[in-house]
Amino acid sequence: MTLEERIVRSLDKIRPYIQRDGGDMEFVSVDDKGIVTVRLLGACIGCGLIDYTLKGGVEALLMDEIPEVNGVISEDFF
Repeated sequence: MTLEERIVRSLDKIRPYIQRDGGDMEFVSVDDKGIVTVRLLGACIGCGLIDYTLKGGVEALLMDEIPEVNGVISEDFF
């Protein structure tokens, strides 16, 4: 299984919780430094708690399950 496939599989574990609140996110890319970029969708766009969700939820899960992951950012931050 590729790194990208492992990331998507892990993201799929947390997506139902995000979708429950009207939002969603999808995998965009992972760079050579292990930084995963996701795209925010739905209610996540402009949500005041998205930083907590990205760092405390998504990033924590990915870094725990996939040693190659060193962080998560949203393409909205570019």
